[in-house]
Amino acid sequence: MRRMFGFLIGIFVGGLVGAVIALLLAPESGENLRTQLRDRGQGFMNEIRHSADSRRIELRNRLESLRTPREV
Repeated sequence: MRRMFGFLIGIFVGGLVGAVIALLLAPESGENLRTQLRDRGQGFMNEIRHSADSRRIELRNRLESLRTPREV
């Protein structure tokens, strides 16, 4: 029982020390970090949409060229 209590205290203290170190070494405040992550996520989604639209147009044009009958 004593070993279990010591183990749980060690986990708690380790987590507390880790959280304090993370807060002290964090490059930005929480709000700034969330804003940056949100902006990067939106930029990433915009790139994906743009790439998908470009590919869709390319495939549509290729399909149209395949549908047109060839002259012999």
